[in-house]
Amino acid sequence: MYLSKKKAILAISVLALVFFFTYNDVKSQDVKITDGDTIKINGEKIRFSGIDTPELKQTCIINGVENFCGLKAKEILIEKISDQKVVCISEGKDQYKRTLAECFVNDESLSSYLVRSGYAFAYRKYSKKFVSDEEFAKSNKLGIWSMEFDYPWDWRKKN
Repeated sequence: MYLSKKKAILAISVLALVFFFTYNDVKSQDVKITDGDTIKINGEKIRFSGIDTPELKQTCIINGVENFCGLKAKEILIEKISDQKVVCISEGKDQYKRTLAECFVNDESLSSYLVRSGYAFAYRKYSKKFVSDEEFAKSNKLGIWSMEFDYPWDWRKKN
């Protein structure tokens, strides 16, 4: 059975639209991890809201040895994201025009994960959302809580 010319054009148009929408939905993300609490997705700079991680050059002391805890926070985030799709819920912009957001991989909050692992702090100045995660990490001496450290906001003031 043959299709009329109009029906063939309509069918091709519908298939082209389906392909276009499907392709846009599954295209890969360009995710770059800047540091422990900042990423770029397709060029958009996103700062995780409600948490703060040590700066990349910041060190902590464990058993008398300097440890680049800021770099470790970034590494933990890289491992967690891996090649997974990141979904962010925007909460506005900060003073540096970065998007403030809570981001997720497989429905797990990256912020909660970092704080609970002990490589980020609940940024209580802006949010109380991750305080219980911080208390868990602190009481179990996880990550930075097993080291001597400066809070990132104090370290930034000194450096």
